[in-house]
Amino acid sequence: MKTDEPEKVGLSTPDLAAEKLAAFEDLFPGVVADGVLDVGRLTELLNIEPSVAPDGRERFGLMWAGKSEAIRSLLTPSHATLVPDLESSVDFDAARNVFIEGDNLEVLKILQKAYNDRVKLIYIDPPYNTGNDFVYEDDFADGLRAYLEFTGQVDEDGQRLAARTETAGRRHSRWLSMIYPRLVLARNLLKHDGIIAVSIDDN
Repeated sequence: MKTDEPEKVGLSTPDLAAEKLAAFEDLFPGVVADGVLDVGRLTELLNIEPSVAPDGRERFGLMWAGKSEAIRSLLTPSHATLVPDLESSVDFDAARNVFIEGDNLEVLKILQKAYNDRVKLIYIDPPYNTGNDFVYEDDFADGLRAYLEFTGQVDEDGQRLAARTETAGRRHSRWLSMIYPRLVLARNLLKHDGIIAVSIDDN
């Protein structure tokens, strides 16, 4: 039976973690119970060694202070919505292109459902943490004390909790936390043969 009622549209972006978990459970029934992944069972089914060996050897990868928060921001659904600006548009109904203004993380989340695996080329010119004075933020360095506290190397009184402190990450940890979720979401939009072109410098 047909109806003239418009189709209801969800008010938030997809829950990427829940969708991936559901697809994962379809592929590997029984490896997730009550939201807990049985890594041993999964490695058995795939006939592979786990990435972290029982003797505690470290695995290889890009790690930085704040990575878990970056992953959380990537997986948190957005409740934002795109609103057309008809007053500023030129021939809105006939236009084939769209210019979107807004927080690029929120916009990338909104585009996931409609444009997943559909984009041929993404061009980005991100800030490079140079500390230069641009219209957008380009200084992601943390203060030394804030970084040491965040990484658990000093307590809130500034007393060292480690014999040697590591400070190199304070220059780039916030930048990595900013760029990581955006790159992951952008990658989701690409076709299998799509590319991301990253502008580095004119010189």
